[in-house]
Amino acid sequence: MTKMVNTRAGEQGRAKGPIDKAMDVLEALVEPGGPHRLGDLAARTGLTKPTVHRHLQTMAEVGFAQAVDGGRYQAGPRLLGLAAAALHDDRGLRLARPVLAELHRRTGRLASYAVRHGDDAVHLEHSEAPPEFRMEVPSGSRTPLYLSGLGLAMLSALPPRECADVLDAAPPHTWAAHPLGGPDGVRAALREAAERGYAVDDGYGEPDVRALAAPVLDRSGRVVGALGVSGLTFTLDDESMLLFGPMVRAAARAVSAGLGGPAPALGVAGRGAERSAGPDGGRA
Repeated sequence: MTKMVNTRAGEQGRAKGPIDKAMDVLEALVEPGGPHRLGDLAARTGLTKPTVHRHLQTMAEVGFAQAVDGGRYQAGPRLLGLAAAALHDDRGLRLARPVLAELHRRTGRLASYAVRHGDDAVHLEHSEAPPEFRMEVPSGSRTPLYLSGLGLAMLSALPPRECADVLDAAPPHTWAAHPLGGPDGVRAALREAAERGYAVDDGYGEPDVRALAAPVLDRSGRVVGALGVSGLTFTLDDESMLLFGPMVRAAARAVSAGLGGPAPALGVAGRGAERSAGPDGGRA
């Protein structure tokens, strides 16, 4: 199951100020499974209960948090309003929604869209899930880029140094359990993804789940997100993957074009191959 993680760039190695702590509390407040108890919020943020309570009181005064029965807290109406407004104004998400609906209609699989934040993929939108596939990644949750098809798709289109930085920053214990065996295995998968224009996740983040995903680029060629389809392994066999992969690639190109960006090119095609060069000198 995908877990919520706290991996914002720049958090490690420096003391946290009041704003950092408030942001940690706010992030924990909107994690799935709310309303949340004070003790749970303190455990997730690593802050003391008095510190968390003080921030919650301030947030409640301005409508960002709301106390409910049993000493629990949830997102307040002002925060919900800001989130709704931000999502409404996100051009990439507006473009992705009808594309996800069409992917779901054509494939019968769960279609998803995520954006990048630091070393994580932030999941923003999902189509209706098929009956046999219970949704394990709620909107707003985050997964490391190297542990999901959506994340691998984004990594495959990053500049070499940026991709290397993400892989180098992964905790060493991460690779012990990674199905690809380590950074070298991930780099090989990224080279393949760049060549065919979409990434394959064969149970890397969640056992018995397969996914196909392709990167979305903006006008400057910067990776802004990825979209793809996923399902239980037996519903995404090799034949289905060969059929759905080009659909996913075309869908990502359509969203990229809507953002004024170049279509994510196959890694073997000149400019795309050069831009997607991996951290080891090969394409990533």
